[in-house]
Amino acid sequence: MTVKLDFEECLKDSPRFRAEIEVVQNDVCELETRLEKLVKQCQAMLEAGRVYCQTSKSFVNGLRDLGQHCSGDKTMEECLDKFSKKLSIVLEAQGEVIETTQKSVKTKLQNFVKEDVRRFKDVRRGFERGSECLEGALVRNAQAPRGKQHEVEEASNALLNARKTFRSEALDYVLEINVIEAKKKTDILMAMLSLMEAQAQLFQHGHQSFSELEEYRQKLNEEHTQFVLNSAREKRDMEQRHAAIKKKDVSYDDSIMDFNADAANGIAMEGYLYKRASNAFKTWSRRWFSIQKNQLVYQKKFKDQPTVVVEDLRLCTVKPSSENERRFCFEVVSPSKCCLLQADSERQQQAWISAVQNSIASAFQEHREDPHSPRQRLSSVSASSLGGGGGVDQENKGCKALEEVGAIPGNKQCCDCGEPGPDWASINLGITLCITCSGIHRSLGVHFSKVRSLTLDSWEPELIKLMCELGNTVINRIYEARIDEITIKKPHPSSPRGDKESWIRSKYVEKKFIQKLPGTGNTLLRRSSGKRNRAGTQDRTIQRPPLKPKPNRATLPRVTGLSPSDLVQKNNTHKDVEEDEEDLSGLHPGALLYRSAALQNFPVMADALAHGADVNWVNVAEESSTPLIQAVSANALAACEFLLQNGANVNQADSNGRGPLHHATILGHTGLVCLFLKRGADYNARDKNQKDPITIAVDNANADIVTLLRIAKMNKEMREMDGAFGQSGDETYQDIFRDFSHMASNNPEKLNRRSADPKS
Repeated sequence: MTVKLDFEECLKDSPRFRAEIEVVQNDVCELETRLEKLVKQCQAMLEAGRVYCQTSKSFVNGLRDLGQHCSGDKTMEECLDKFSKKLSIVLEAQGEVIETTQKSVKTKLQNFVKEDVRRFKDVRRGFERGSECLEGALVRNAQAPRGKQHEVEEASNALLNARKTFRSEALDYVLEINVIEAKKKTDILMAMLSLMEAQAQLFQHGHQSFSELEEYRQKLNEEHTQFVLNSAREKRDMEQRHAAIKKKDVSYDDSIMDFNADAANGIAMEGYLYKRASNAFKTWSRRWFSIQKNQLVYQKKFKDQPTVVVEDLRLCTVKPSSENERRFCFEVVSPSKCCLLQADSERQQQAWISAVQNSIASAFQEHREDPHSPRQRLSSVSASSLGGGGGVDQENKGCKALEEVGAIPGNKQCCDCGEPGPDWASINLGITLCITCSGIHRSLGVHFSKVRSLTLDSWEPELIKLMCELGNTVINRIYEARIDEITIKKPHPSSPRGDKESWIRSKYVEKKFIQKLPGTGNTLLRRSSGKRNRAGTQDRTIQRPPLKPKPNRATLPRVTGLSPSDLVQKNNTHKDVEEDEEDLSGLHPGALLYRSAALQNFPVMADALAHGADVNWVNVAEESSTPLIQAVSANALAACEFLLQNGANVNQADSNGRGPLHHATILGHTGLVCLFLKRGADYNARDKNQKDPITIAVDNANADIVTLLRIAKMNKEMREMDGAFGQSGDETYQDIFRDFSHMASNNPEKLNRRSADPKS
């Protein structure tokens, strides 16, 4: 025990002792105030904790009730049951913490204030009385006259007794001071230690309890992700059905006209009809009628037992009724009774009469067990009248196209983590992704990656064709070229999201793993001797000698497997004029993108963009032409789409004032004209000769392109006239452009023949 005050100093009763006494007294008073405040705060905390536990238990009971309500859904029931049980365990542990706090903190500190501090005050009052008595005795002893011996003796005796009493009281006081100092440490520390132990056990118990649900939580998370995807898919389907139904004429209830003798639920026909009662009042009531199991029945509410009107349809007949004052009436006559019914319209009246007649015929045929059942004939007629085959074929075509994307090398696994069966894609990179990596790509921003779902989003044919030109294997050869030289480990499907995000940012944003380009100058490309001069004149002063491929450009062979001379030969298959061989190995990224766009070499284009090529790079040596204009010259639809998805300006003009739309119109590339118009090309832009694309198309007598341009212009003018209430686009306009897009992507030779022969 640490000695706060020394007993020897106490006997001296020195000023230093008095000063120390005063410090101790102030400290104990301050301690008493703070402990009383802490006890009140502890009491408030305990009361709030008990209220929290009580309301939490009510919440857990609510979870149990909800789980019982969801007993039909195993996933919901299991989730709520497990979670409520774990919460109950945690709440029980929390109640134990509250009781421990009550005993070890509040009670102990309260006893310290009420007992130890009070005893200290009592001893202090005794010390102060002894001190006052000693002071008085000293004064009387000092004032005793020398000549009065009896007074001197009395004063001396009184002083002796007072000093003895004071020293005894002082020693007790010093002892109490030292004791309270020691007990203050032990009691407060013990209370805090008990509280910390209780809190630690609470959180440890809670952590252990919920750790048991680790596998279940992962499973539930996967199921939730699938639920989200299914919900989005169902929402899309419902929105499409909703839009299709709204386009119909809803003035009639067409569903009532659907007679299906082979319905899965056995109900061949159903709907509301008015029925006249057979009583004396002849009242009319609206009821829900249905034809099922060769019977005509009705009911008022769904839970009501159906009332049979006709027991066996083979024993009845149906005919219109014109004798009643009401319109649209018909009678169902059986041997036992006649039932008068009324429809809402003449159309419904005829439909019900036909339905009853067909049901009578079906009942007879079933009874005879004729294999050529009228139900089969009726069902085939109904299916042909729906005319839904086109939509199914269209959906099958879309599924087939997406299967083609998945068949590209490497696309069956996520490009970044290798998870099988990816359902997402980055359309500007041309890769497939799992749902986790797609979310990370989306967070990078559209200037790095544009993410779409392979199953939930609609895909234009140009995009599908673009995705089929690249793929995970090609892109990874570019963006992971130096992966073996770097210590960073590529994530796998089970890696934490943080590892995947770090890898993806290093790969596509920081580009740590691409092959570094050798130092090259900003040499401008020169037009080869066979290239068409868009201004109509040939620059014969600029000549470039043939160059052989250099071995120091490892990127082109690595990505494409072709030498630069092979790339030139590939381009020659689309041209009648032979060009000089070019060495592409020393080109800087912008020039490399420019040349590879003309050669329709997608891996090299992707390689150039990965190395920082400006997608709108201008070649001043060739009339300020851009990579997009080069792709137009080669009639490369997918290459143009690739450049546009990576930020190419669809309206950037060359030195003659001609943009990509002008060049596509001049060359008669109808598919490219369609693409540029969909991507927002300006059909009113004029070149240096003051000709817009429509004028050029008219001069060239290209009817298809004239039609596309005029429809686009007319559609825009109509939307502007409609103002803020205009629709997003005319259906005819969208259908025409959709047809041209499919033709340009799947049957380009048809458009080429039309362009070559304007009269056809």
